[in-house]
Amino acid sequence: MYESDHAAYQQRPRQSAGILRTLLSVIGLVAMVLVLSWGLRTFIFQAYEIPSGSMEETIKPGDMVFSEKITYYSSDPAPGDIVTFEDPDPDHAGRILIKRVIAVGGQVVDLRDGRVYVDDVLQDEPYTRGEPSFPLTSLPGTTVDYPYTVPADSLWVMGDNRTNSQDSRYFGAIAERSVTGKAIFIYWPLTDVGVL
Repeated sequence: MYESDHAAYQQRPRQSAGILRTLLSVIGLVAMVLVLSWGLRTFIFQAYEIPSGSMEETIKPGDMVFSEKITYYSSDPAPGDIVTFEDPDPDHAGRILIKRVIAVGGQVVDLRDGRVYVDDVLQDEPYTRGEPSFPLTSLPGTTVDYPYTVPADSLWVMGDNRTNSQDSRYFGAIAERSVTGKAIFIYWPLTDVGVL
């Protein structure tokens, strides 16, 4: 075997090892990105596109929002929070809704003359733009009578667009465990970007 043949023979295994190392690095990098993406979506935040006008003018149809999960690891949802949660309507299992928390477990919600009262206190709700908050026909199998006492570990949620929102007036209080996050930021379109 000539010296040049010997050198070429030694180079081939080195080249193969280099290609294999590069391929394994790329596969490892892709796997790491996938695991990080899954971890962020599962434990940190989720992006949602708003499909309806139930939260107008605060959030408009087509807006893209970030909902973060960290806040509710150490505290409970509070009145005023805008939350994302699993639709309690069994016909829409798996769908995520977004509404504002109006009352929490143990509080009493009442609707009088189109106004919202919590624990007999009239609520100041500038985000509704003065729209009335009237009772709705309840989801079949659900009873919502006023005054309504929110069960423990539950939330009373309503859309800001009170004349165009199926919310707790329709499906009753939601289980706190159904909350998937706290909506914090509109990131698209650029004309609507802002903190919620």
